[in-house]
Amino acid sequence: MTTGDQLHVVAVIQARTGSTRFPRKVLHQLADRSVLEWCIRAAKSAYGVDEVLVATTVAAADDEVAEIAERSGVGVYRGSEDDVLERFIGAAEATKADAVVRLTSDCPLLDPVLISQVAQLWRSNSSLEYVSTTLSRSFPRGLDVELASTAALRSIGETAKGYHRTHVTSALYAEGSSYRRLGLSTEPDLSHFRVTLDTVEDAQAIAELVRFLGNVPPAWEQVANVLLTQPHISQLNALVRQKQLDEG
Repeated sequence: MTTGDQLHVVAVIQARTGSTRFPRKVLHQLADRSVLEWCIRAAKSAYGVDEVLVATTVAAADDEVAEIAERSGVGVYRGSEDDVLERFIGAAEATKADAVVRLTSDCPLLDPVLISQVAQLWRSNSSLEYVSTTLSRSFPRGLDVELASTAALRSIGETAKGYHRTHVTSALYAEGSSYRRLGLSTEPDLSHFRVTLDTVEDAQAIAELVRFLGNVPPAWEQVANVLLTQPHISQLNALVRQKQLDEG
């Protein structure tokens, strides 16, 4: 949903079928649609986002990802399988974005209002180069929203190596980085909860959450409330280890 100002903000959803722990997880069915379609629906509902784009790879295995995006009425950008930073820079340039909101397709319970807040914070101070809910983690993992200016992405694209090219934004908040940043946080700390999809156990927990929340993009507060009042849900994936940045 657009704001009418001159700044162009594009939500870019990172999606591919390759996954070491849960192959084809973005196509996993949750209620009546795929996990990817949950992400697209949330992004399209966010205020302050002018355009939604799915950034996938040139691999034939990801043709289905592109088809879902097109069927959902959003754009598609196809780029490198491994250099995800290059994919995002290409997507930003293809859409003439001033900034991109980075969303990942393994986070089906994204809150459109949280996406809107990140976009609006940047619009109110576009000298910022990075706005995120993850700088100091306090939201449940899987509700992550990151915004980076296109200029900042181009800047790190000139020098970033290794996992910084896989994780797109990590060079913007790495130790010693001087990029202008702003983080959103909440109290109490809920970062021990996990609503991202990387394993079968995650899928079980998310499906149980949806049983309580319904087939709509939930507010993050609703997600937190169910997790706090229904402890059996978080137990389903409590032993899942989050991969480190250098693990891909």
